[in-house]
Amino acid sequence: MPPDSPALTGQQRKWLRGQAHPLKPIVQVGEAGLSPSVISAVQAALDRHELIKVRLQQPSDKRGTAQEIADQSSAVLCGLVGHTVILYRAHPETPKLDIPGE
Repeated sequence: MPPDSPALTGQQRKWLRGQAHPLKPIVQVGEAGLSPSVISAVQAALDRHELIKVRLQQPSDKRGTAQEIADQSSAVLCGLVGHTVILYRAHPETPKLDIPGE
């Protein structure tokens, strides 16, 4: 985990997964895999929404790809459900989500 992303407890990650349940994937990673444009789209989505879903299309290593997306975007990997990655990164100035226990 990058040093600037918050360390979350298992309970906090579980709460975030619950908050992400009704969300639709904002970014999709195609067959070409991760590219700088995909990472910048993830970072822009995190800046706007804090909690997002990313859909992976036919990943060879979905856990590795999910962790790489989280690492490159300085986000916390909250969960991986099927081929959908749940990422969280608090807005640096005005956080929208009030995570229990913070």
